Amino acid sequence: ALRSTRWTLHGADALGPYLHATPAIFAFWHEVLPLMPALWTHALHSRAAAKAPRGRMHVLVSRHQDGRLIGRMMQGFGLDTVHGSTAKRGDQKGGASSLRALLAILASGGQVVITPDGPRGPRRQAAPGVAHLAALADVPVIPCAAQVRRRRILPTWDRMVLPLPWGRGVLVCRPPVQVPRRNWDAALAAIAASMTEAATQADALCKA
Repeated sequence: ALRSTRWTLHGADALGPYLHATPAIFAFWHEVLPLMPALWTHALHSRAAAKAPRGRMHVLVSRHQDGRLIGRMMQGFGLDTVHGSTAKRGDQKGGASSLRALLAILASGGQVVITPDGPRGPRRQAAPGVAHLAALADVPVIPCAAQVRRRRILPTWDRMVLPLPWGRGVLVCRPPVQVPRRNWDAALAAIAASMTEAATQADALCKA
């Protein structure tokens, strides 16, 4: 269904500088995770056209069964996965391990993909890990979103969207959010607000 959807990308200017092996964190709400590989497909086409070097995309997914399932789906689109959470309560060891792994990826020029309200919610409430990681790695956060006209909405905590075949979809990238190393937690609200704005824009464009 994802490959048969006709996609339109909005915000290519925000995305462009980070297509050429430039480290960054791409963040979007968990509900559209099944749609977002389309963004990397567009990015790969852009990179191929420019014959530019590219970093690897790494998606942070849960260690739980649903996370492993999503991880296999992402690997089918050529994305790598990192299992764990940078800000999961009660799992400090796993969180520290995944944080180190993500910092190493960014330091090597790779890009990281995070759903700050995953894997268990609450819906559209960003955990602090995305801002903390950006501050430690000194990289920007790129808020993103997607939506499709033909879709099924699952009865899950996040109201996850699944695309149906032969529809039309939109991808949205907003300008990067810079996170200072000191007082990094103050940037979390701006990241969450921009992600929600991207989601609202994607919804509106998909209905237009």
